[in-house]
Amino acid sequence: MHTKWYVQFFKYLLLAFFTFIFAYPIFLMITSSLKSNVDIFTNPLSLPSSFNLDNYFEVWEVVNFSSYIWNSVIVSAASVFIVLFVSSMAGYYLARYQFKWNSYLLLFFMIGLMLPMKLAVIPLYMIMMKLGLLDTLFSLIFIYVAGGIPFAVFLFYGFFRTVPKALEDSARLDGCNDFQIYYKIVLPLMKPAISIVGIVNLINVWNDFFYPLIFIRTDSLSTIPLGMLTLFGEYDTQWNLLFAGLTLSSLPMIIAFLFASRQFMESLTEGAVK
Repeated sequence: MHTKWYVQFFKYLLLAFFTFIFAYPIFLMITSSLKSNVDIFTNPLSLPSSFNLDNYFEVWEVVNFSSYIWNSVIVSAASVFIVLFVSSMAGYYLARYQFKWNSYLLLFFMIGLMLPMKLAVIPLYMIMMKLGLLDTLFSLIFIYVAGGIPFAVFLFYGFFRTVPKALEDSARLDGCNDFQIYYKIVLPLMKPAISIVGIVNLINVWNDFFYPLIFIRTDSLSTIPLGMLTLFGEYDTQWNLLFAGLTLSSLPMIIAFLFASRQFMESLTEGAVK
């Protein structure tokens, strides 16, 4: 029996409503980035009177935004790569090899999901101070890697257990060693897991304000969320520059999300066809 037309109409209307709710703040951010500070207060919901990119040039040059975005790129790329590399190998090892401490080692990673790292900020600060890593990007990378590994291992472990062992046995008969099986046979099948772990960790690292505020003191080493704090003055806030900076900082996230989502959907489609 065909679905009645008004049911379909209601579904599309509901989808359009939620799309508007999620897209309108982004639209408002972009339009506000093209206005002056006075125009934002006088006409906050209107379109900009003229197409002006002066806010973008000013936030890029005056506020040292280029350093902020470069620091964010370094920290995010290094953290996500290390999390993917270490967690995929750990998840594969735990899923495929049985040894005495297998379940305890998996439990050790699961404990990391239960305990929020922000509760240990004081011990972490003392450790970074003793290691001489305060006010360096390495301190942020170490913390983000430690915080991202438990979830990533848990996810990879579940995905690796779904891969048939017959594929690995066939590869061993062809002369592949364990690392070649992991890298050439099993890992290419993990595109959905890699996409999920990459998106989740990239968003968490890119948007994090807490850890840079604690461990970074030099302005030239600030990431984007911490650097944007300079636009909040004691008596005045440059909202036009703030919206321009937020727009620039959101573009890499949107591009990365679209790319990873495409990989995720293509992997699911390939799996369905097979």
